[in-house]
This record gives sequence, C-alpha cells and structure tokens, in this order.
Amino acid sequence: MSFRWGVRNAIFGMGVADHTKTTYMELQRKKVYRYVIFKIDEKKKEVVVEKTGNPAENYEDFTASLPESDCRYAVYDFDFVTSDKCQKSKIFFIAWSPSDSRIRSKMIYATSRQRFRRELEGIHYEIQATDPTEMDMNVIKQRAN
Repeated sequence: MSFRWGVRNAIFGMGVADHTKTTYMELQRKKVYRYVIFKIDEKKKEVVVEKTGNPAENYEDFTASLPESDCRYAVYDFDFVTSDKCQKSKIFFIAWSPSDSRIRSKMIYATSRQRFRRELEGIHYEIQATDPTEMDMNVIKQRAN
C-alpha cells in the first residue's frame, strides 16, 4: 500500500524547498558556488540542497561528490574561453541516475525532474547521465561550444 502511495506522489512530483531555489540563484547570479547537488528528501517530499562546491573547486571535485549508486540532481557552472578569447559561463543541469541505483529512486527522480528543472531559470544545457562517461568534461565542452 505504501508503494502505491509513493508511486502516486512521484507522478505529481516533489516540492522544492525555498533554500534550494535561493542556493541556485546564488550560483547563477552571484557565482558563490561552482556547483550544487540536490537530493529528494522522501520524508519531506521535496528537493533539498545536499552539497555545494566553492568557486575554486573543479569538475573532478564535482563528479567525485556525486554518489556512486544513488540518484541526484545537480547544477554545474562551467566557465570557459571561446575561440574569440571571450570569457563565458554556461550552467548545466545534470540528472544523475546511475544504473545500479534503486528502481524506486530512479522512478522518483525521473518523474520529478521536469517540475524541478522548471523551477531553475537560466539553465543552458541539460544532461541525463547513468554513467560517468555520459557527463565527462569532453561532453561538457562539446555542449558549451
């Protein structure tokens, strides 16, 4: 019976904590963070901030912060220089769903993704990854250019 309730709730999506939106806006506008990792708090039925990375951290620090066998959402602020020597920044939304994560977790994250993604204005690119190779630095660079 609780599984059935969980499925119904997953279909309608999770709420988004106010702190979650505020933290994202600090990454986007103030460049306070390099990345933010979000998780779904199933008890509160909302997306919350799990971890933030300071601006000095790099992409390897970010990928090392993602759990190996559990789903997460994340945003990463990618800075780069174009071929015209212009400094640019692109924000990536990453839906991390490793193939060995629980089926229930995959289902909840998949059904809540679009609603959560709509809460985050200013995302440039979206990546869905089940394996680290689907979101390595080469993929990020290709999308950004």
